[in-house]
Amino acid sequence: MPSSRPTIVFDIGAVLIEWNPRHLYRKLFPDEAAMEAFLAEVCTHDWNLSMDGGKPFAEGIAEKVAEFPHHETLIRAFDERWEEMAPHVIDGTVEILKGLKDRGDKVYAITNFSAEKFAVAQAKYPFLGWFDGVIVSAHEKLLKPDARIYRLLESRFGLTLADCIFIDDNPGNVVGARAVGMRAIQFESPDQLRRELVEMGAL
Repeated sequence: MPSSRPTIVFDIGAVLIEWNPRHLYRKLFPDEAAMEAFLAEVCTHDWNLSMDGGKPFAEGIAEKVAEFPHHETLIRAFDERWEEMAPHVIDGTVEILKGLKDRGDKVYAITNFSAEKFAVAQAKYPFLGWFDGVIVSAHEKLLKPDARIYRLLESRFGLTLADCIFIDDNPGNVVGARAVGMRAIQFESPDQLRRELVEMGAL
C-alpha cells in the first residue's frame, strides 16, 4: 500500500552538516570583530552564494583576490580550507534522516551548494548518498528561494509539492517553499525538528 505520510525534503548546510565560515576564520583572526568585518566586506554571503549559483570556485576566488589583494591568503583559505568550515554533521538530524530511510520512506534534498564543494561533502559524508534525489543549486544554476528550484524537484522526481515537507534553516527559503505549496519547517535544532515532524504526521 502506498504511504500517506508526507515526503520529507531536506536542506543540507546547517541542517545536516554544520557549515559556517566562522569555524575556519576564528582560527585566522585575532578577534571576533576583525573576523566579522572580513566576512561582511570580503568573503561575503552574497559572494559565496555566487558559487552556489554555479560560478566555479577558481573564478570566484580570482575575482575576490583581484579586489582585495592584501587579503589573498585569507581569501584562498575559503577554498583551500573549506572542509574546516564544515567540521562535523548535526547528528540528531542525520538520525532523523536514517530513521526515515530505515522505514522505507523516500527522502530528497534541495541545497544551495557549489558544485566542487558538494563533491567534497559527498566524499566526506556518506549519508549524502541516502537521498532518492538531490537538487544542487550550482548544477541547475538556480538558487533557493527561486520558485523554479522547488518546482524542479517536483517535475524531476514525480513528486507533488503539496505532499512534501521542506526543512531549511534559512527563513527566506522556508517562505519560498511555502509560496509554491509545500509545507515547511524552519530548522532550529534536531529536537525541534523531530517535534514538528511528529505534529505534522511525518514521524
